Amino acid sequence: MKLTRCIKTFTAAVLITLLTVSFAWAAKVELAYVEWASEVASTNVVKTVLEEKLGVDVEIIPVSVGPMYVAVAAGDVDGMVASWQPLQADNLKAVEGKVENLGPNMFGVQSGLVVPAYVTINSIEELNANADKFKGDIIGIDPGAGIMQQTEKAIEAYDLKDMQLVDSTGAMMTAALADGIRNENWVVVTGWTPHWKWGTWELKYLEDPKNIYGKAEDGQILTLVRKGLKDDMPEVYNFLDKFEWSADDMATVMVWIREGMDPEDAAKKFVEENPDLVNSWLQ
Repeated sequence: MKLTRCIKTFTAAVLITLLTVSFAWAAKVELAYVEWASEVASTNVVKTVLEEKLGVDVEIIPVSVGPMYVAVAAGDVDGMVASWQPLQADNLKAVEGKVENLGPNMFGVQSGLVVPAYVTINSIEELNANADKFKGDIIGIDPGAGIMQQTEKAIEAYDLKDMQLVDSTGAMMTAALADGIRNENWVVVTGWTPHWKWGTWELKYLEDPKNIYGKAEDGQILTLVRKGLKDDMPEVYNFLDKFEWSADDMATVMVWIREGMDPEDAAKKFVEENPDLVNSWLQ
């Protein structure tokens, strides 16, 4: 009798252990992102909701653009909320059929070449004739980023023989912009909206009559997840499928981070102050 009870107790303990291990495995979510201000904001908000509302552990993994797509396609991470379109159309096409596209989490994003408002030219077509005023440089970001690829196309399409695209980072791009504005020099950078720089300085996009960067109304950010996530983690999948916010929402978080708040704290503050929006993602 005692032996039978011992066996039952042991079996129950093993089952509990196995279930615990299984839950722990299933509850771990890995998200890839690029350390741009926009993606730091969105990925930390997603991380906060997953942890605080769904009770799962989350690891966010900073990578460059190409590996971000490859990691989701290979199932090395569970997903990402940072697929800028049409800027990263080539990256998306490369993993077509290997990822699940959950659609836009933001509409109306814009990109192009950005200058301070005091710069007196208004079109990309005018860059070459004024190349010396810009020292011949277009300050870019990470090599391989969609906006870098589009800028290479713009240089060719507009025959900008006297301009070169300079590889940089998001932080170095904004530092170059800040330095140019502080000295009232002409400076042109690869830029996008939303970004905190629009709330910091008076800027403008150079007109793009050849539509190299696409129309603002066509710009969107997609959520991509790995194949099989829906079966493995249905609640996580449901949230990521419904996650959608506005450019103003993202800008709010970016500004808090820009002002010195830790990204996780900024995300927690946003989640706390926007319960209706957050609940709409969880229904």
